[in-house]
Amino acid sequence: MTDVTITALPPAPLHVFEIWGNPAAVAKRFKEACGFELPNMGRSGGSDALRLIRFEPTVWLVEGGASTLADILADDGALTAIGGGIVRVRLSGSGWRTLLLEGGVFDAENPNFASGCSVATIIDHVNVRLHVVDETTCVAYVPLSYSQGLMHFWEQAALNLAI
Repeated sequence: MTDVTITALPPAPLHVFEIWGNPAAVAKRFKEACGFELPNMGRSGGSDALRLIRFEPTVWLVEGGASTLADILADDGALTAIGGGIVRVRLSGSGWRTLLLEGGVFDAENPNFASGCSVATIIDHVNVRLHVVDETTCVAYVPLSYSQGLMHFWEQAALNLAI
């Protein structure tokens, strides 16, 4: 059996931070208010209190305290709460990369997909966002409506995989 543990994490505040216009001004306001730059495409930044994970060119997933972000965006974007529609699933252990290859279309074994990296992909016909926390941990953001089915898929796949 593959060394991987699949754990649904407790609900947490999640938001989408989306820039529609004037990205340079938003980026400047963000850095002044938060003390770090908006993460580049496919990367994350921040701390446990506020983490932004960039999956799309003008869209970041926000974990943590997002109360000041709407003011930073002003009329140049939107901050949308999505926590009720997303399940965070922690994949931990040395086998999480192998597990993600089952039913997936993304090369999770690429060594460049390392701590702080993120990607949007499809796994077993489900849109999934992945964030590498460290070498032995990846968090998957899964739509609530597919979370039980995808977790079951991963649990069954883990039983059949050998490292």
